[in-house]
Amino acid sequence: MSSLKQSFLWGGATAANQCEGAYCEDGKGLSNADVVVAGKRGKPRLRTNGVLEGYNYPSHTAIDFYHHYKDDIRLFSEMGFKCYRMSIAWSRIFPNGDDERPNEKGLEFYDHVFDECIKYNIEPVVTISHYEIPFNLVTEYRSWINRKLIDFYVRFCETIFKRYKDKVKYWMTFNEINVNMLHPENSLAITANDGENIEQLIYQSTHHQFVASAEAVQLGHKINKDFKIGMMMLYPTFYAETCNPEDQLITIQEKNKHFAFSDVMVRGNYSSNMKNYLSSKHVKIHMEDKDEQILRDGTVDFIGFSYYNSNVGTSRKDIELIDGNMINSVKNPYILESAWGWSIDPTGLRVAMNELYGRYQIPVFVVENGLGSYDHLTEDLTVIDDYRIDYLREHIQAMKDAILIDGVDCMGYTAWGCIDLISVGTGEMSKRYGFIYVDKNDDGSGTLKRYKKKSFYWYQNVISSNGEKL
Repeated sequence: MSSLKQSFLWGGATAANQCEGAYCEDGKGLSNADVVVAGKRGKPRLRTNGVLEGYNYPSHTAIDFYHHYKDDIRLFSEMGFKCYRMSIAWSRIFPNGDDERPNEKGLEFYDHVFDECIKYNIEPVVTISHYEIPFNLVTEYRSWINRKLIDFYVRFCETIFKRYKDKVKYWMTFNEINVNMLHPENSLAITANDGENIEQLIYQSTHHQFVASAEAVQLGHKINKDFKIGMMMLYPTFYAETCNPEDQLITIQEKNKHFAFSDVMVRGNYSSNMKNYLSSKHVKIHMEDKDEQILRDGTVDFIGFSYYNSNVGTSRKDIELIDGNMINSVKNPYILESAWGWSIDPTGLRVAMNELYGRYQIPVFVVENGLGSYDHLTEDLTVIDDYRIDYLREHIQAMKDAILIDGVDCMGYTAWGCIDLISVGTGEMSKRYGFIYVDKNDDGSGTLKRYKKKSFYWYQNVISSNGEKL
């Protein structure tokens, strides 16, 4: 190919708990994200037992997409979006998670969002569970540690699959599922009690998600044979620090920890490598007799993945780690770093696409990529974010090279945080990704007015030229 296919899905991505707000409106229940207090860079965010007075909970208002969705989607359309990746808040549909009947007001909200997307010929791409779970399932069931959550999740899926079967074609079951092993409090909403093996809890909970995902894939295909249902992972491009064989081996081992998740969801079974790893950690997965067949029958149609930065594997012990997206890594002297200390490595995206497609031979979808940075609104009410344009230009070119030169089958590209939203890591607004500036500060103050950044018009040209004009 000399150019991208016309069906290539250009767009942007957000998550419900980082943009919607309206945390207790229209029957929505409390979620695990609603009890996480705003934090600061380099410090873990405090989680409280319910909503307490005197704390700033960023998700409660976020950027108030709940009341601004029409204007925001209109701006997405103005940029030329072909798709919009978003998530559905589980606690908006089933406020407690174990409810017998869904909340109609919650269903209606997403009807309106999807209708607005369809009005502008924007294809919704829906993440079913994006770091959000009804808080009741955490307090009463210990979240995904409990196998009962499979049935609760599948009921949620059945409800939204049937409700939106004529409005949504593309789905992903769990966001960045391999983050389970990195930040289980965030992705699984689980913690270990004294004396418990956290690895056992993580991988047993993950097994329950594997089964839930596979059941959802089978169910979705029965409800609408045209559904495309994928998995989603954080992709950890890893380089060995040197040609020392020990560095090479450690790098392979680090990658295999992540492939263990995609292997199950794409191939339908646990790899021998994963089985050996679990044994080394004294983890024994409890399975029911039907589980292995469910996993085989419920493999995904595509692989969605996030890519922000690359990592370095080393056998050295005297190392200084730098920040990264969920992963702390060794500094790479060949590449620059962002204002947040993350490595900036466009070639790493091309590597990621080649590794994923080479391993699995099913379509991939770049569903998160972007630059979090400090932005400053000018007197002219815009943001001159050339640093963001440079980052995205180089990454999109690397993606194109993977497609046009290397032959990777890629469905589309959705820039993360296409409109400014709260950071999942720190709860800050000052770490901005968007093409659209939202007037809100870390302390929650601000007008919530939207302003177009310089990158808004740049991305508009990228999409209108189908990636030819970068």
